Amino acid sequence: MTLSLPGFELPEREAPERAKVEPAVVDQDVAGLAGKIPALIRIGTSSWSFPGWDGLVWNGHYTESRLARDGLSAYAQHPLLRTVGVDRTFYRPMDTAELEAYRAAAGADFSFVVKAHDYLTTAVFPHHPRYGERSGRPSAVFLDAQYAADQVIGPLKAGLGETLGVVVFQFPPQGGGALGGAQELADRLHRFIGELPAGVAYSIEIRNAGWLTERYVQALADAGASHCLSVHPRMPPLATQARIAAPTFVHGILCRWNLGHGLEYGAALRSYAPFNRLLAPDEATRQWVAKIAVRGVELEYPVHIIVNNKAEGSAPLSIALLAQRIIAIRARRSP
Repeated sequence: MTLSLPGFELPEREAPERAKVEPAVVDQDVAGLAGKIPALIRIGTSSWSFPGWDGLVWNGHYTESRLARDGLSAYAQHPLLRTVGVDRTFYRPMDTAELEAYRAAAGADFSFVVKAHDYLTTAVFPHHPRYGERSGRPSAVFLDAQYAADQVIGPLKAGLGETLGVVVFQFPPQGGGALGGAQELADRLHRFIGELPAGVAYSIEIRNAGWLTERYVQALADAGASHCLSVHPRMPPLATQARIAAPTFVHGILCRWNLGHGLEYGAALRSYAPFNRLLAPDEATRQWVAKIAVRGVELEYPVHIIVNNKAEGSAPLSIALLAQRIIAIRARRSP
């Protein structure tokens, strides 16, 4: 299935490698959607280096490397995209100078959702080439608040300043070993979050459904972090997560629409590239994301929503439809 929306035409054209990355021309209909989204709701994509977004986000065809390096400024000029997920920090922390460049490119009225280094959230490193000699060994800095403060939070606060929206601690699927059980993890999370620098919004994203317990929720709520609502095949439905984790949302709502149910990452990547069409529309998830966002605004909670290309096939197109759904729900609730 393909989808065409006003302002999202997909012309074929080339852009010189040395040319400035130009933003897509967005028509009044799309800009009108952005004008009706409450300021408390920020919606964006998971990263931005996708050549297939020509006509959606870029005005021209650029290489992936060029977009990763120079595309953020054009991305931030799209009226619907008021935040973005920074995933590269999951693999290694970024230094202050790199983060300052992001802040300058995006502008002051922008918000970054940044993943913390996975050394903090992986108890035992899996056997994967990128871990090298660390494969199979415990992480020396698992839930180490001092490492988090020095290597992750400190540079983020210094580099991004007021544009730092949420820091996400994403826990890959894991169990046993140095991690302990769900109750021990909840207790360790409580201590860890409580020792992190103040003045930053923290969110915990898990991929073990069994960890989503009352004790986990209470630990996060007490320590000052939110549960990240993760749309992922490993996790319960969004409605279930929202019901269980509601006490944590006083610290803000973060929803990451990651991956459609019944899929795995590699298959979605191969099937959906170049990410310029909606190939697997998920109306049920869109409705729930919109309802949660609207309810968050009613409670005056800040809401960040990050949409992945692997959710439906094209994150920018998903976001346009999500914006329409949010506006429609708010209109029905207005007196």
